[in-house]
Amino acid sequence: MTVKPLADRVLIEPTPAEEVTMSGIIIPDSAKEKPLKGKVLATGNGTKDEEMVVKEGDNVLYGKYAGTEIELDGAKYLIMRQADILAVIEG
Repeated sequence: MTVKPLADRVLIEPTPAEEVTMSGIIIPDSAKEKPLKGKVLATGNGTKDEEMVVKEGDNVLYGKYAGTEIELDGAKYLIMRQADILAVIEG
C-alpha cells in the first residue's frame, strides 16, 4: 500500500525502541520509551505558506507526542506536520 501525505505532512518510520533488560526483567512494550527519531518515507507537496524542507530518506528528530500513529500492512508509522519535526540528522 502506498501512502502520499497531503500538504505539509510527512510519513515517518520510527526507529525501534531500545529493549532494555535489567536482572532478567523483561520490560513490556507499553513501558518502553517512545522513540524520538525516525526516517522520512514520504512527504506532501507543502503549502503556499510553507515549503517542504525535509525530503524522503531524511533521518529526523521529533517531539515525544508528535504525530498520529497509523498501522499499514502490520507496521507502525507516524504521520505528522513538518512543523512537528525538530531537526534533520545529518551524517
